[in-house]
Parts: sequence; structure tokens; C-alpha cells
Amino acid sequence: MVPLLLLPLLWGGSLQEKPGYELRLKESVTVQEGLCVHVPCSFSYPWNPQYSSGVLHIYWYRSGDSITYDYPVASNNPYKPARTETANRFRLLEDPRTNSCSLNISNARRSDTGSYFFRVERGYDVKYSYTDKKLHLQVTALTEEPDIHIPEPLESGRPTRVTCNLPGSCEGGRPLTFSWVGAALDSLSPQALRSSVLNLTLRPQDHGTNLTCQVKQEGYTVITERTILLNVSYAPWNLTIRIFRNVTAFEILQTTSPLPILEGQALRLLCAADSNPPAELSWFRGSPALNITPISSTGILELLQVGSEEGEFTCHARNLLGSQYVSLSLSVHYPPQLLGPSCSWEEEGLHCTCSSRAQPAPSVRWQLGERLLEGNFSNTSFKVTFSSGGPWTNSSLSLSEGLSSILSCEAGNVHGAQSVTVLLLPGKSVSLAGVVPGALGGAGVMALLSLCSCLIFFCIVKARRKQASRRLKGMDDEDAVMGTMALGSKQKPQPESPPEQALPAGGVPSSGEQQEELYYANLSFHGVQLREPQDPAAASTGEYSEINTTR
Repeated sequence: MVPLLLLPLLWGGSLQEKPGYELRLKESVTVQEGLCVHVPCSFSYPWNPQYSSGVLHIYWYRSGDSITYDYPVASNNPYKPARTETANRFRLLEDPRTNSCSLNISNARRSDTGSYFFRVERGYDVKYSYTDKKLHLQVTALTEEPDIHIPEPLESGRPTRVTCNLPGSCEGGRPLTFSWVGAALDSLSPQALRSSVLNLTLRPQDHGTNLTCQVKQEGYTVITERTILLNVSYAPWNLTIRIFRNVTAFEILQTTSPLPILEGQALRLLCAADSNPPAELSWFRGSPALNITPISSTGILELLQVGSEEGEFTCHARNLLGSQYVSLSLSVHYPPQLLGPSCSWEEEGLHCTCSSRAQPAPSVRWQLGERLLEGNFSNTSFKVTFSSGGPWTNSSLSLSEGLSSILSCEAGNVHGAQSVTVLLLPGKSVSLAGVVPGALGGAGVMALLSLCSCLIFFCIVKARRKQASRRLKGMDDEDAVMGTMALGSKQKPQPESPPEQALPAGGVPSSGEQQEELYYANLSFHGVQLREPQDPAAASTGEYSEINTTR
């Protein structure tokens, strides 16, 4: 029994702390391999002025080691240094005269796992090992993830300093190797990516991308990493306009080129902007600088029926960091609207003009009998001139021969066509009488020709009977009968063309008016001289030199 009681004394301690000896210590500490840990510790011991003076030495020993034959793991006594494998990793950080026994362990190893006790020595009177309280150190595998520190908020175009560190690492620990991965780093050099600190200037496209910091300890193959999502604030950019035609199809517009659209068609415009935070969207007619009140305070603009006057529309996007706008110009298309032809006699012969308005600008040509006349051309029989400006196209025709042919003015573009036909009969004057919608076409022409023939025949027979009954003594042989007729307009709109537009007074067509169906037939008798009838009863009969039939 006596040797067992003496064993603690050989270790320099006792079964219980002596009065005046006290150790304050966190007994259980865990650290990951390769990292550092700080173990706070303080102690007290009895001291009497009668004791011999001496320097205070403190030590940490591994449990089971001999204070006589084994080296401590940490020591402040130069004559009793720490063992080699722990000398630079287990360090006493503070002056023992402050009664501190705190221990800093760096680059922890799996072999460091175990229990440790603290010992104090001063002169010949103080020699004591605190075995009642021990440090229990546990070294585990490295699973710690690095920390990424980013100042908030992140703004596009503003320089930012990003740092990465591994919690538990410290100076004197195992050297660490850093590396960075992310789409926001494509402009940095490989050397910059191996630092724990990054100097970045982020862009709008970096918002929502990943940034990863990877850490590897020297001598180990284990790589630990952390990934974060970048939240970058930026002003609106990359504005787009989606165009819905009749709510069936859509396009995406990223330019300000004019958008062709048929007159009367429904249009829905959807504006979108890339921004963080989200931008406020609004629509203006024309430029936003010239308009105070938007026509829409959302990103949606509804045009239920596009009119010919529609022009430029602007989408404006704004947030706290800035604003941007994109404009859309509508090019309203419509089929030709014909004005004319208008004909008059001149010294050289018959002169006719014809004009048409359409978008895109129409082509205008003449058809004289079986011959097509267009552009600028002339010969001994006719002369054609052509001009175009904006939506209007004008053409004129001068004739000195061929006045017994059918003359037509035709206008057309990709959205439809329209024509007006004039029947020329021998005579000294020609007048344009009216317009017939294209739906009648050739049937209208034939019907009016038949009507005209019947009226001419009827009038000639009646005139001869009157001439015989009245015993007219003479009639000028040079009198001539002339009839003029304006026959039919033919319009051949394509399936997607809007309804035909009527031509208002002044020759300028207006949107939304329906073209009336007009039919004219004019007969003129010139040079007829009436004489007094021999039969008084015949005097009560009314006579006319011109008969008009209009529908």
C-alpha cells in the first residue's frame, strides 16, 4: 500500500490540490487538424515572504510523462525546454508573473490528442503539479469551411475588396493555399486568384453568379471550400420590348428600327428591363424628356387599333441607381388610296393626272388599251412622268393619239391594289365621273356599258322622231355626240389588309371612313337647235340637252 501512496508524489503532485494551489482551466478542448486553438488558463499558489526568492517557471506535461526524465510540451524555463515536436506549436503566451498558464496550440496534429497537466516551480519552496484538473485535447479531421467576407451592398462599377479566411487558422499554423472560382473573375490574372484577398469591380451580369473560395493546407490533399451568391445592385440596362400582334404571336425588339404594322391592327407592347433592384417602368408617347405624364405607368402598353397617325413610343426604366429608355417607332402600313385620274384638254391633246397614297409608297402606272405606261417615258403619241415623295406617288399622262381606247390608272403595294378606268370615245372633252369599288370589277364595267348603249340608242331614236314631227329644216352636220363614262375601281386587297378607306374632299383619304359605291353615266348633246313646232300641242313636251343617271 505504501508504494501506491508514494506514486503521486513521484509525479510531483498529490491526490488533491493543496491549500493555496488553484487551477482555473477549460478541461475539454477540440480542434481540427492543422488549425489552431487557444486554451485559456490561470493559476494561484501560496507564497510566503520567508520563502527563498527564485524565478517562477511553469510547464505543461503530457499525462503519464515523468517530470524528471521527460521533456514538457511547453515551458518557459530555458534550462528545461519543450520537446521538439511541440516546441513551436504549444506556446505559453503570457508572462507567468501574471499567473497565466494560457496555452496556444497551432497546426494541431492527430498525435496531439490526449491529456495534459500543468506544473509550477519557484525556488526550493514551490514545486507543484496540478493533477486534479487536466486539459483533455481532441484533434479531429479538417471539415471547417472558409469564410468569405464581402462589404455590402455590392454595386456595379464600384471597386470591392473580398477576403477569404479559414476559421481556426493562425500565424504559425500550417501554411494555407487559396484559390478562387467564379464567372465574375474572368478578368483577373491567375496570380490574383491565388490570394486570400480579391479586388473586384463587379458588372451587372455578375449578379446572381457564384463565387467560391477554396482552401488547401500544405502537406494535405483535403480541400475545403465555401460558395456564395453575389447580390450586385445596378441601374437598368438591356431594355427589351416584346410585341404581341393580335395576342397570338410575339417578337422581341432590341433596336429602335421602325416596326411595320397594318393600320387598324391591335398591338400589345411589353417592356422589360434588367436591373437590381427592379426598375419602375412607364410608357411615353414620343420622347420622355418632352412628356411629363406617361400614357402607361406599367411595362404594358395596349394599342387596341393602330391608326395612321401613330409614331414613336418610349419605354422608360428607372431605379435608385439610374435610368434608361428605349424607343419604338411604328411604321403604319395600309393599301393604296387612289386620287384621280383627273383629265383635261390642252393644246397638245388630253392631259391626265393620277395620285395615290399608301405605306409603303405605291407604284402608279397607266394602262392604255393593252399597253402599260409607267415611269418616265415619251414618244410622238404620249408622254408619261412619274414622281414620289413620302407616302404619295404621282403620275401624269399626255395623249395626242389613241383617244378611242380604254385608259386606266392603277396603284398598288404589298397590301393591295386599286384602279380607276376611263372609257375614251371620240370627241373634244373628257371628264372623270366617278369611282366604283373593286368588288364589282368587270361586272360593273359590263353593266354600265350596256346601260350606256341603251340610253344612247333610246335618245337617238327619240331625237329623230322629234326631228321628223317638228319638220326641222336643218341641223348642223358638224354636231357630234360625245359620251363619257368613268367605270369602276378595282381593289384587290390581300387577306390581312384593313378595310378600304374612302377619299374625303380634297383628295386626302382619312382612316375609318367607308368608301361609298357611286355610279355615273353622263350623256351630252351639243349643237342641237330647237325650232318652233307647227303643232302647238307638241310645245308642252319638255326637252333636255343632257341626261344624267346617277346611282
